[in-house]
Amino acid sequence: MDKHEGRDTGTIRLDDPWYDDALAVGWGEGEETSQPAPVPVGGRPAPGASDIYLEVQRSAAFQEVRTRYRRFVVPATAGFFLWYVAYVVAATAAPGLMARPVVGAVNVAMLAGLGQFLSTFLLTWAYARHARLRRDRAALDLRWTVFEQEHGAERTRARRAGR
Repeated sequence: MDKHEGRDTGTIRLDDPWYDDALAVGWGEGEETSQPAPVPVGGRPAPGASDIYLEVQRSAAFQEVRTRYRRFVVPATAGFFLWYVAYVVAATAAPGLMARPVVGAVNVAMLAGLGQFLSTFLLTWAYARHARLRRDRAALDLRWTVFEQEHGAERTRARRAGR
């Protein structure tokens, strides 16, 4: 952990890629600072943050994370949307069915409406579980890779500038 200098001297900065000041190219959480231009290394410019992010985006590991995300989200979204539309259509097209009592004053429409809430919570739980088990570790590994590449490039620039 490092203490910041300047305006927010009481805050603590974690040296963790999830808390990095530059989360993405051109996006930041703090004040905007100008990045030094990449210094040529062996005839080639040092990789900048955008080059590093593009390299990671093209990697097989990143594509696998995206594929796992899509494999869950697309069917889950389609299923939830169809369930919602079926509820609305049934409420509109079959009012007699929806008004049928189940237990006392509770009818089919009330159970289906409560089912909408329940399915929302279940889908949220399933998404969080899927992310935790199938994507978070791989995404964190990618983030560490970017963090190490950015800081390696910064060290190289600092060494070259010090000469």
